[in-house]
Amino acid sequence: MDALRTTIQPLTHSLPAPIRDFGVSLIGPDCYQNLILDIDLTSTQCLKLAVSKALGIATVAGSSVVKVPQIIKLLSSQSGAGISFLSYALETSALLTTLAYSARNGFPFNTYGETAMIAAQNVVISLLVLRYTGQTVLAAVFVAALASAGYSLFNEGVIDMQTLTYAQMGAGLLGVASKLPQVWTIYSEGGTGQLSAFMVFNYLFGSLTRIYTTLQEVDDRLILYGFVGGFVLNLVLAAQMVYYWNSPATASHAGEIGQKPADIVKGSSTRASTKGKGPTTRRRG
Repeated sequence: MDALRTTIQPLTHSLPAPIRDFGVSLIGPDCYQNLILDIDLTSTQCLKLAVSKALGIATVAGSSVVKVPQIIKLLSSQSGAGISFLSYALETSALLTTLAYSARNGFPFNTYGETAMIAAQNVVISLLVLRYTGQTVLAAVFVAALASAGYSLFNEGVIDMQTLTYAQMGAGLLGVASKLPQVWTIYSEGGTGQLSAFMVFNYLFGSLTRIYTTLQEVDDRLILYGFVGGFVLNLVLAAQMVYYWNSPATASHAGEIGQKPADIVKGSSTRASTKGKGPTTRRRG
């Protein structure tokens, strides 16, 4: 350890000022001294804080692209099969509330920053699903409602902190409930359709990371319980993704969200039999 410290210390002591200032602002002057300058890894609290900060930054960075594969999949397939708009609408509402609550409470950005990026991607996905299902009017209403809610939540003159705290209580439940329509959609369709596996598994990792960073840096049970509930249902979604991995996207074949495999077969048989029948010109008798 002494040899390693002797080798690394000249580097850590000569870090550029912007990097040094960023490190101090991230973990504080005491932990920066212990971990970076002294290379002392015996400080458990500083190590936990450093891990939490690193995980938080990684989560925020990863969230900026976590749903891009889902967006690309929608654009390439021109279909919203297997994706529940209700699930995305509920989740976006919960994220917007949590974003406002965390920002107005002054929580460290690395503990909630991904909510803004995921919410923005959710809006894009929701609008694509609505477009591919022919619900353009609902898309306009959805955007207007989000804009109005965002203005109200961030404006203390419209919604005071006490009311926002009550809203956050509901947002925790809403965030958990937002997963249920997606779980049901996958179950009822017997497949994951256009749902992105990359997104599902990254969500699972992200929610687990958020439990750790919240325990380390945010003394707020409302936020913690929301992440715990989200992790449980993200685990269910991940299990469904594994279970239905090789299942065909039956709903996308039918072109209707929610149509079951039995209905598809029945509908195909009916159309085939109808097509086979035609008017006859043979004389009777």
